Amino acid sequence: MEYPSKLIEEAVNEVAKLPGIGKKTALRLVLHLIKEQESRTQSLAEALTNLRSNIMFCKICNNISDEEECSICRSHRRDKTLLCVVEDTQDVMAIENTSQFTGIYHVLGGVISPMNGIGPSDLKIDSLVARVSANDNQIKEIILALSPTMEGDTTSFYINRKLATLPIKITSIARGVPMGGDLEYADEITLGRSIIGRTLFS
Repeated sequence: MEYPSKLIEEAVNEVAKLPGIGKKTALRLVLHLIKEQESRTQSLAEALTNLRSNIMFCKICNNISDEEECSICRSHRRDKTLLCVVEDTQDVMAIENTSQFTGIYHVLGGVISPMNGIGPSDLKIDSLVARVSANDNQIKEIILALSPTMEGDTTSFYINRKLATLPIKITSIARGVPMGGDLEYADEITLGRSIIGRTLFS
């Protein structure tokens, strides 16, 4: 593709690195930004810079946060006896949108995937075990809410094995979520029913 400006080409190449954005869409976005008022483009650039510079991960659950502890972990209204283990922040958002879960979360930051070179040590599994094993913890049930894929199931089995000696109930969400599907793409009703209809993990 020929570009009228090296600056446009550089901007298109960077925007096209975003997931789901091809060169044509990137070009359309870049040309749109050129037509916008300069202040709007600067606001976007400042927001992205601020995001990268100041975004944090909750020291308790690893969810994305503006502070050391996220709003869910800080809330006194959440059921601290119920811990939901998810792959990523998108899954927290998806479950929160169902309004069916009032417990707390633990974000692993991915799933075990030997094909992609991701092992247990690359995830927040050790911090999960430490969190659940802590003497002062109140957790009575752990819900494994990982996507029903081979990698998700492998991760669930690994976590179940690591926590097997602890006197804690381990459940998994009901399989209203289709096999091989990603949790973040499940509709809110299906996901909500999966949380309510969770079963003992075995």
